[in-house]
Amino acid sequence: MLIAGFPAGAWGTNCYLVAPAAGEECVIIDPGHRAAAGVEEALKKHRLKPVAVVLTHGHIDHVASVVPVCGAHDIPAWIHPEDRYMMSDPEKALGRSIGMPLMGELTVGEPDDVRELGDGTPLKLAGLEFAVAHAPGHTKGSVTYRMPEAADVPQILFSGDLIFAGSVGRTDLPGGDHAELLDSLARVCVPLDDSTVVLSGHGPQTTIGRERATNPFLNGLDAPRPGM
Repeated sequence: MLIAGFPAGAWGTNCYLVAPAAGEECVIIDPGHRAAAGVEEALKKHRLKPVAVVLTHGHIDHVASVVPVCGAHDIPAWIHPEDRYMMSDPEKALGRSIGMPLMGELTVGEPDDVRELGDGTPLKLAGLEFAVAHAPGHTKGSVTYRMPEAADVPQILFSGDLIFAGSVGRTDLPGGDHAELLDSLARVCVPLDDSTVVLSGHGPQTTIGRERATNPFLNGLDAPRPGM
C-alpha cells in the first residue's frame, strides 16, 4: 500500500493520498488550505489517478482545496451531512460573522458531486476499503476512516482532528463538545489494537498504544460496554 502525506497551508493540515500501490487509483483525504499543488505533485510523482476526496470534517483547514481538486479531476467528495454546510459557509463553522475576512484567496463552496456518509457507511474506493466511524466532538460531523490490517501493513486510522500525538481536537468552536469528544475517543479509539497507526489531521503519526500510555485524554478511558 502507498500513503503519501504532506502538511498543507497556513494551518499545516495533513493531506493524504492513499493507493494500493504506485501507478494505481487513489483516494485523497482532507485537501486543505493550499493543498492543490501538493496533491498534483504527489499524483505525478507516484503516477496516481484520483477517484474521490474523503473528508474527516468540514473545517476550512481540511476542505479549502476540495473545489479545485475535485474540479481538476472530475471526482466526488464524501462528507458527513452534519458538516456539509461548512464547505459553503466556513465563517459560520468558525463562529465568525458573515462578511468577516477569512483569508480572501480561499475558494469556498461545494464541488459538483458531493456524497454523504455516516457511521458504518461501507466505503470501497480505488480498490481500498475504509470503515467509517462517526466521531463527533471536534465538530458534529467528524468521522474517522479505518483501514484493516493487511499483509505486512498494520491497521491504520485516519483520525482527522479527533486525536493527535499527545492531544485531541479543540472543542471551543461551534459544534464542538468536550463530552462528545471523550465519548468518541472511548468508542472509536480505545477498542483498537495498540499497533494501530494513527494518521491525524495535524502533527506526526503515532499509534494507539503510544496514545493509550501517554495521551492524557485517552489514558484511563474505557471502551463502552455492549448495548451502551
